[in-house]
Amino acid sequence: MTPLPGAAVEAIRAAGRRMDARGWVPATAGNISFRLSDGRVAITRSGFHKGFIPEDGVMAVDLDGRPEDAALRPSAETGLHCSVFRRFPEARAVLHGHSVAATTLSRLVGDGITLAGYELLKAFPGLPTHEAAIRLPVLDNDQDIACLQARVEHAWDAGAATIPGYLIRGHGVYVWGADMPGALLRLEALEFMLACELELRRLRP
Repeated sequence: MTPLPGAAVEAIRAAGRRMDARGWVPATAGNISFRLSDGRVAITRSGFHKGFIPEDGVMAVDLDGRPEDAALRPSAETGLHCSVFRRFPEARAVLHGHSVAATTLSRLVGDGITLAGYELLKAFPGLPTHEAAIRLPVLDNDQDIACLQARVEHAWDAGAATIPGYLIRGHGVYVWGADMPGALLRLEALEFMLACELELRRLRP
């Protein structure tokens, strides 16, 4: 087995610390992955707190989610990460968090949530100003990851592929980017807008 590049492992560990500092990955929630130049995927192992990922807390899988080392267990949602990498060749990093805003809002809306008029919409592709809107898909949760993955891919086929993110109801958010800094930027922008939407719902009579 080819060792994982140290830079990729450290990028994942640093992303975990950053997400933990913002309260987006409580307990052992969330997962983080990075596609390597050789086609493999480096992803967090199951059961580790993302704010304290040890050096051996990251493992390799192929694009179908099969572990390189059968003795190690990747995140239960590895299939969702790999589906992003298969669908979007430009994607190199995928982040999944469980923030209060994402989890709560996903329980209050239907099959999507519209974000409009926010300056931080510019973090998404093709939106140069705040005078824009996106409809973020919201998908029903499922413990059967293959079924959940099929729902995600159906949403992409229906036109949601232009939005590099989605919510899982009562669960959390997925985003991806061309590199780890880009994915983190997109996650922070989205989390800010979701927090604003939650606050607006609280303040409205």
